[in-house]
Amino acid sequence: MNHPTAIRMRRRAAMKLTILATLAAVTGVASPLAFAQPATDYPRRPVRLIVPFPPGGGNDNVARPIAAKAAELLGQPIVIDNRPGAGTTMGADMAAKSAPDGYTLLIGSIGSHILSPYLYKRLPYDPVKDFEPVALLATAPNVLVVGKDAKYNSLAELVAAAKAAPGSLTYASPGVGTPAHLAAEIFKKQAGLDILHVPYKGGANYLPDIIAKRVDMVFDTTTSSIPFMRSGQLRALAISRPERLADFPAVPTFAQAGYPAYDTGSWYGVFAPAGTPRAIVERLATQFHAAVQDGGVSKLLTGLGADPVGSSSKVFSDFLKTEATKYGQVMADTPIQPE
Repeated sequence: MNHPTAIRMRRRAAMKLTILATLAAVTGVASPLAFAQPATDYPRRPVRLIVPFPPGGGNDNVARPIAAKAAELLGQPIVIDNRPGAGTTMGADMAAKSAPDGYTLLIGSIGSHILSPYLYKRLPYDPVKDFEPVALLATAPNVLVVGKDAKYNSLAELVAAAKAAPGSLTYASPGVGTPAHLAAEIFKKQAGLDILHVPYKGGANYLPDIIAKRVDMVFDTTTSSIPFMRSGQLRALAISRPERLADFPAVPTFAQAGYPAYDTGSWYGVFAPAGTPRAIVERLATQFHAAVQDGGVSKLLTGLGADPVGSSSKVFSDFLKTEATKYGQVMADTPIQPE
């Protein structure tokens, strides 16, 4: 026979859980019940995917087709939320401070998770402690491009012009500390050049100025530049890849153009806020991996010059550790200060 006190305690506990669940449904504030939901019940509403760049850039071009396919597999919409600014740190910080319930994710990159700690003394988030790596989606090389009407037909011609008039040539980037900025600074050091940095807020903003020759060049990701290379608006001088791209066989690698030590590129991965239940992280990893490996999505990524990956959370975590070690030395040798 149940003791009256025990019965009252069970009733109070049940009432407390009911109140928490009701508050979560009304206010959107996550409760212990929300965090404890099994992966089979996730997701039960649309998922927000923060892209820390404006629409039309490399990250955005990669995120959209993958998100569309992943949404099909998850059975709920994935809504792209473009949040550019401060070299990816604004969007990354927003994701880090979101509820760890699987309903806010981030498309992270080398900029947000590897380079930022070296650039900002007071970074508002910790790239390791504040995130759960979900899946590595794709990697992409850098390509040096100029406008179609630029007078430089080869990397050698551009380097010669830069050395003949130090400080006169300009290069764009989607912001201080972004992969394109680092890629240019590394090449400046290796080639002994004096060229001026013109930072923008995303690739969609600077590419028109490259095309119009208001800025001379950009060390861009293929995922951002290839659509303009296909249309003939941009001319590629070299690509940071072990071999040439099949779709652009006339574009030499940096090694073939005389710079064998030049090796830069970017990658794109999905992150969740720290504390997201492991079952949800694993479900997301499985579905994003399947999305990347889908024939149609894979073809779109390859067409952008990216190499589709897809991975488990563990593989992505190990990859991040390797990248941190690699670029720690690079950043020590190529210091960049926020502007």
